Amino acid sequence: MEPGAGAAAAAAAATAIYPLHRCKTIHLVRHAQGAHNVEGETDHSAYMKPHFFDARVTPLGWNQVDRLREHVKKCGLVEKIELVICSPLLRTMQTAVGVFGGESYSNGAGVPPLMVENAADSGRPAVSSLNCPPFLAVEACRERLGVHPCDKRRSITEYRTLFPAIDFSLIENDEDVLWVPDVRETFESLAERGMKFIDWLWTREEREIAVVTHSGLLCHTLRMYSKECHPTVRQEVSKYFANCELRSLVLVDRSMLGSDRPNYNYPGKIPAGLDLPSDDVVAADKKQPCIEEAQDRA
Repeated sequence: MEPGAGAAAAAAAATAIYPLHRCKTIHLVRHAQGAHNVEGETDHSAYMKPHFFDARVTPLGWNQVDRLREHVKKCGLVEKIELVICSPLLRTMQTAVGVFGGESYSNGAGVPPLMVENAADSGRPAVSSLNCPPFLAVEACRERLGVHPCDKRRSITEYRTLFPAIDFSLIENDEDVLWVPDVRETFESLAERGMKFIDWLWTREEREIAVVTHSGLLCHTLRMYSKECHPTVRQEVSKYFANCELRSLVLVDRSMLGSDRPNYNYPGKIPAGLDLPSDDVVAADKKQPCIEEAQDRA
């Protein structure tokens, strides 16, 4: 064995290299504290209460929103995000616009606000849609469906009056046809839906995307994605999300779902000229086709 070969093999097993243009950065956020979370923390049956229908963010939850907003501004993340995707439920949309939206809205701005003043009796000022990323509501990143009234959404018609600048165009039905009162979505179905949602992100051209969603979807989806990771990484990726927690992950396109061209790669040899590599590199390049041919014949 050549000197250093063992160390090289160990390093290769511990690290990996992947083309930048086949990666996206996703910033996952669980919604701020909702009214249902308060009672549900100590009594799980509270999630069955009808008055928690499409639960809104609590005053404590808005405090959490303000703190996370300060964080994303201070660390510069808010300037990098190109798109904000949110589950079309009241608590996720309130969290999304509160964290990533523009400043206080002015009626003379000439553009619709992300959220109107006192939306859903929140007591909050209107939020501007200026100087912030676009917002897109997507059904696929909703919480586990069925049975719990807190996970049933309102009509899109009503939401549009509360969140005029959020794009609801991908939602086909005005009323909530996905939620049913007597059947709870299985964990397997939830994880599968979450993984399909993550795959769908590769159809988007944006490279940095914030997703404001729910603990159930995050937990079960990330458990599936992290199965092959080192136990420490698996724990870091798939652990339970606190209210208004943000976790940034790199999404790698291993199955060629994306087709984006690299933004930073440069082909070189412009202008063209002689650039024959060293003998060692040439020898390695000559050996490589033989290795591949031998593998093809095996």
